[in-house]
Amino acid sequence: MKRHLLIILIIISGVFGADQIEPSEDQKTDIFEKEGEPVILKCDYDTSSEYVFLYWYRQYPNRALQYLLQRGARRESYSHTSDSRFSSTASRSSTELTVRELRLADTALYYCALLSPVIQSL
Repeated sequence: MKRHLLIILIIISGVFGADQIEPSEDQKTDIFEKEGEPVILKCDYDTSSEYVFLYWYRQYPNRALQYLLQRGARRESYSHTSDSRFSSTASRSSTELTVRELRLADTALYYCALLSPVIQSL
């Protein structure tokens, strides 16, 4: 018997200047999927920077944020994940987190975050 999991997507909308990140319009914030199935979470972002770093975290009740993944976008191609079940894609204005082979332990709040540092030439 397969159990259903609940994943809730929350966004860290750290607006610095004109930068912002939020769930895609078509992204449900309460997601129910079966164990063993994949799930895709999507956020849209807006920044004038060409140096973009996108992060995904999750949080269990009464716990600190848990780092899942970092991905560069635009001029940055760096990628790092804490678990091979997590992968990410990014375009100029959106990012997706794919969680493969869902487990009951994946039931949590999920956060996406954006960092676009100001790079100055000397």
